[in-house]
Amino acid sequence: MKILVTGGLGFIGSHTSVELINKGYDVTIIDNLVNSNISVLKNIEKITGIRPEFHKIDLRNKNELKKKFRSNIFNGVIHFAALKSVSESVKNPELYLTNNVEATKNLLDFIASKNRKTNLIFSSSCTVYGQAKKLPINESSPVVKQESPYGESKKICEEIIRNEIVINKNINGISLRYFNPIGAHESSLIGEHPKGIPENLVPYITQFAIGKRKELIIFGNDYPTIDGTCIRDYIHIKDLANAHVSALEFLSKMKKENFYDFFNVGTGRGTTVLELIKIFEDTNNIKLKYKIGNRRAGDIIAAYADIKKINTTIGWYAKNTISNALKTAWNWEKQQSKLNDN
Repeated sequence: MKILVTGGLGFIGSHTSVELINKGYDVTIIDNLVNSNISVLKNIEKITGIRPEFHKIDLRNKNELKKKFRSNIFNGVIHFAALKSVSESVKNPELYLTNNVEATKNLLDFIASKNRKTNLIFSSSCTVYGQAKKLPINESSPVVKQESPYGESKKICEEIIRNEIVINKNINGISLRYFNPIGAHESSLIGEHPKGIPENLVPYITQFAIGKRKELIIFGNDYPTIDGTCIRDYIHIKDLANAHVSALEFLSKMKKENFYDFFNVGTGRGTTVLELIKIFEDTNNIKLKYKIGNRRAGDIIAAYADIKKINTTIGWYAKNTISNALKTAWNWEKQQSKLNDN
């Protein structure tokens, strides 16, 4: 099966591409390299022994997409390509609501133009739930006003996909609502490599631990939680990558037309920021000296998943521990430091 992966050199996209190739899929990657690096392509090849076809394309350029793949037929599309910073989206909401939504519209238009059966997996987010009133969050939880334009853009994209599938019998789709992916591939060849200051907690921790950042700031310790810090559902990146493969396999067996649904992808367990730091310290035998700062705009208090739906419907389960994820994240950071020293 030929699979198109948009944003396939990013953190989640690269790990998913590896798992797809290892399962025997023929992968083509497109990426505009705004938040990724072309060197990831070589590392995917090192891990899998196969170099996937790659094209540098910005999905906002509809004509380029159609021109490049005029004769290509894809059985499936996994759509990661998007801007993903909550704090940046608060500062520049228009950028997120145009970039992420426009890219998704163009991709759907491209898929529809092929006029053949295509399975679509969309990279969504638990941010579509906003601050849920009840935990754990299940898929029937009301989608309230999102706390960030990033979350709003993901919700709009979900609606656009659903509306397209309603009228197009050639597309079946699934939106995967991720919680918080962490970790790296066990080879330390691919991992989370943010450009500039990390927005996510774990790469900030590892960069601070390696000496790349001068201080580690916890954004608020006055939340109504066990230790005053935010609660999140941290999932190993390899488990998340395999959720995409499982979703794709589920759709490939689907007999129905116009099928669309959404699934949470997490572990079902909530961990506070301070608990995560403690696990990192214990796992890697490192002591971290952190500071408490102000709350960050767009952050919600707590979010962790009810994962019964994806367990029972698709048959996917998270298998890796937080400790294992933090070990691989630290090994990845040390490997990056060695490469930079050389």
